[in-house]
Amino acid sequence: MDFRMTPEQEAFRESVKRFAEKHLAEGARDRAHAPGYPFDVAKLMAKQGLLGITIAEADGGQGGTLIDAVIAIETVASVCPRSADVVQAGNFGPIRVLAEYGTGSQKERYLKRLLSGESVISVGMTEPEAGSAVTDLQTTATPDGQGYRINGSKIFTTHSKYAELMLVYVRFGPGIDGIGSVLVETQGQGVRSGKPSKFMSDEEWVQTYFENAFVPADRVVLKEGGFRKQIAGFNVERIGNAARSLALGRYAYEAARRWAMQRKQFGRLLCEFQGLQWKFAEMKTKLDAGQLLLYRAAANADRGFPSAEETAIAKVFCNQSGFEVANEALQVMGGLGYTQEELVEYCLRRCRGWMIAGGSVEILKNRIAEAVFERTFPQRPARG
Repeated sequence: MDFRMTPEQEAFRESVKRFAEKHLAEGARDRAHAPGYPFDVAKLMAKQGLLGITIAEADGGQGGTLIDAVIAIETVASVCPRSADVVQAGNFGPIRVLAEYGTGSQKERYLKRLLSGESVISVGMTEPEAGSAVTDLQTTATPDGQGYRINGSKIFTTHSKYAELMLVYVRFGPGIDGIGSVLVETQGQGVRSGKPSKFMSDEEWVQTYFENAFVPADRVVLKEGGFRKQIAGFNVERIGNAARSLALGRYAYEAARRWAMQRKQFGRLLCEFQGLQWKFAEMKTKLDAGQLLLYRAAANADRGFPSAEETAIAKVFCNQSGFEVANEALQVMGGLGYTQEELVEYCLRRCRGWMIAGGSVEILKNRIAEAVFERTFPQRPARG
């Protein structure tokens, strides 16, 4: 078994590194704290071929593999953590579901603009009464002539403040088999945004209301019975989530490592204190272990969707490790790490969110346990 990258992967990583250092290094700190979505970065990445890496060339993508997209996230994040979000948006999650299950007309209408970096897509899953229990969603799609009327709302949706398009999980009928998805233009009639709010990461989001919004039949991506396919596609989102967690943890680690080799206290460099040496040894072990789990999940997927079990294991470990490493890095850097003069505190805040987003650590541990014992463990109380 060879754990080294292929020559092609090494060359790709080097090309991404050169691009990031040339276009993204300057202004990385300001970019992390700036509101809105960095469309300027997205357009640059589109020209560089960093959007649609895993999407077929026939659909306007690069025809690459999931591991290629992971390498792109890691490499971009090592220079500009905020810009890694653009790689995520252009390769993982709803854009992959659209590319995989969308019709030719849907791809023609929306995919080109997304891959050009001019637009971004969000996924509407979470509702006021349906978070981890996503199958409890109440947003409905009711037949009406040549389409459907959508009623309901979505919350905590990444990119919802500035996305032009949303892949909305809807209920066509009762039960899990009644769930599917539709494409909704966020500026369309019957779609309303609530008051902007912020996550701990400073990312903005809005509650999105669908008030008898009409969606033509040709905007349906997956009809009744499509929920399991949607979740299979969502595993790609989780890979991107795990990759960013680990990448931002590594960014914080490298910042702290440089600091420990130049900062002196009590007449000695910080790196000469055994207590800090052990911290760095533990951080390095977590980062390397997480990378192996992440690469296993991504590589085994080839050009398809990754294994649910391998994805869950990778996400849980990378989420926790990224946060723990960033937290230790901040501690090593002391007051400087706690300021916004460095991006270590930013990495810590972002990593904390990914332990919730895309399937919480606790929910994914349940999924892992089901694989361990080869049985399901329903979370709902038994019916009397």
